[in-house]
Amino acid sequence: MNDTREIYWNLGHWVVLPMYALAALAAGILIVGFARRLRVWRLGQPEARSDQPASRLGHFLNAALAQARVLRVRNGGVQHAFFFWSFGLLFVATLLIMAQVDLLEPVFDVTILVGAFYRGFSLVTDIAGLVALLALLALAIRRFVLRPEGLITAADDYLIHGLLIAILLTGFVIEGSRMAVTEVAVNDTLAHWSPIGLLIAYALDPLGDAKLVSLHRALWWLHFGLVAAFIAAVPFTKLRHLFTTPINNLLRSTKPKGLVTTLDLEDETTEQFGAARVADLRWKDIFDSDACTACKRCQDRCPAWSTGKPLSPMKLVQAIGDVAVAGPQAELAQAISADAVWACTTCRACEEICPAEIEHVEKVVALRRNLVLMEGAFAGEEVERAARSTEMSGNPLGLPGNRRSDWAAGLDVSLVSDGEPFDVLYFAGCYASFDPRNQRVARAFVTICRAAGVRVGVLGGEERCCGEPMRKLGNEYLYQMLATENVASIARSGATRVVVTCPHCYATLDRDYRELGLRVDVEHHATFIRRLLASGELQLAPAPLSATYHDSCYLGRTMDVFDAPREVISAAGIRIAEMPRHGRESFCCGGGGGRVLADERLGTRISHARVAEAQATGATALVSNCPFCLTMFEDAAGSLDLARTLRPRDLAEVVAERLTSPATASMPDDHAI
Repeated sequence: MNDTREIYWNLGHWVVLPMYALAALAAGILIVGFARRLRVWRLGQPEARSDQPASRLGHFLNAALAQARVLRVRNGGVQHAFFFWSFGLLFVATLLIMAQVDLLEPVFDVTILVGAFYRGFSLVTDIAGLVALLALLALAIRRFVLRPEGLITAADDYLIHGLLIAILLTGFVIEGSRMAVTEVAVNDTLAHWSPIGLLIAYALDPLGDAKLVSLHRALWWLHFGLVAAFIAAVPFTKLRHLFTTPINNLLRSTKPKGLVTTLDLEDETTEQFGAARVADLRWKDIFDSDACTACKRCQDRCPAWSTGKPLSPMKLVQAIGDVAVAGPQAELAQAISADAVWACTTCRACEEICPAEIEHVEKVVALRRNLVLMEGAFAGEEVERAARSTEMSGNPLGLPGNRRSDWAAGLDVSLVSDGEPFDVLYFAGCYASFDPRNQRVARAFVTICRAAGVRVGVLGGEERCCGEPMRKLGNEYLYQMLATENVASIARSGATRVVVTCPHCYATLDRDYRELGLRVDVEHHATFIRRLLASGELQLAPAPLSATYHDSCYLGRTMDVFDAPREVISAAGIRIAEMPRHGRESFCCGGGGGRVLADERLGTRISHARVAEAQATGATALVSNCPFCLTMFEDAAGSLDLARTLRPRDLAEVVAERLTSPATASMPDDHAI
């Protein structure tokens, strides 16, 4: 005989009518529920998310179907992925059964669930059901028994886990009771292709056929009722992320990472800048709240939350969703405190780990823009002073702009305004220009270039702050003013390549300034030095150093530069003792998002946490590649009395100390540390 089974065994084909009626009711409730959610999403400002369809589809297949982003998540990621895949297989199996019994057989007289295909079908569905059940139980133990700190468990979670476990268990018992009557004694060979069902069939066999028939019929209707309840509950519970999270993968931003929306400050019809109410947000900001799975991975990696600040990226997103229900005029400040908004360092650790690809930083910047541009509020008086200083003198330190190139005194540096020739334009940035500690980094970089035969040019007094700290602090007006001046100055210089020692300048010039017309190559000194080494233009005399390396947030997570600094450090003869959190999971120094200009009044200092992590490696040097990181680490090492045992260094400094070129002999004395 052909191996197969009667689809509606013990029920009769008459069951189709009430079954589909109940399914239609559940689907109708689902559609109505999502229609209501759609009205909430549409409260936000319009934003196109349909560009690059091929790229979006490829990313969707990788992120949603292959679960690539979920698998990167520790503590539950693997279990979630296996549950998703196995439950998906069970859904496909259900569709195949429906297709055969309600379409292929009655209309085309075609049977697909027969023979070898049916045997494989039985085995795959049995294993998929078991994997789904085990994965779900593992996730339930994590949530309800282990209860990781910060993981919020609500009534939704009990309902969801209860429904899913009940659906899977009843499905297995239905299968076992059917097999005990129709296969165990009749077609034992076929029964072995459903190993889990066979075990249950053996366990149920003592009940006898009459009781098994009644049990099967009752559980079938219970099972189907649970499935219908599951479908109907989707839009009204966290289950909606089954749809919204994959859709969010499809709707991800295709802008360069870290790039925030540019405001049209010249539009005289605009009455509101930034987000004060729900209607001021983008529709995607509201949709994100429904895509959020409340897995708390973003919260776990947030440097602000980890050090006792009132910011949780997860709770901020959820608060937006809660407020949106009240309507377009609902005030966001009622649910999101200013302290939480100012605490963000824009490090993007939250966005990097989020399986749903929620855009947290854009929301924070929108809230800050409202505070600064509409309410005249700042993160503190010191930030307000820095903004005034930047507006007046072009830098947040309040020093005269005509002293911007004083750090280069005695070095072979070309001032481009004098028409002197140069190979690369060095955009020093504010800290390398004015801060004594970071000036040594600038001088080290020029020394490296000289050793490689590269002539360096600077803008001098024509250079302004890149504007990134002001932009991330919400002052879009000041950012655009500074950026416009810098773009014009770089264009006048005739430069074709700009090199920076600041990742914040790097991201801003390379990405944000493109929107303002900058059309030159921009490079960070880490990749620039690696190219010089690879080409043989730069030679080093390797010397050992006990060091750990800090991936700055803007060079790493934003600009995806991880290998180049490590290769340079290795070429310098230094073996890195990695901190537990490194690479894409690197912990912030606390200076991003303009926080380098603000006093850290709440919780403990982020820089202290990072320096303590560096000290735990046993290294005596903490190498970084960012003036903000260097500043924060110098302060932290001093405060923690670690200045003698853990010395913060910049990449350029450790390279300059290992040059084999005679240029090292002419290095200024203040470079050596």
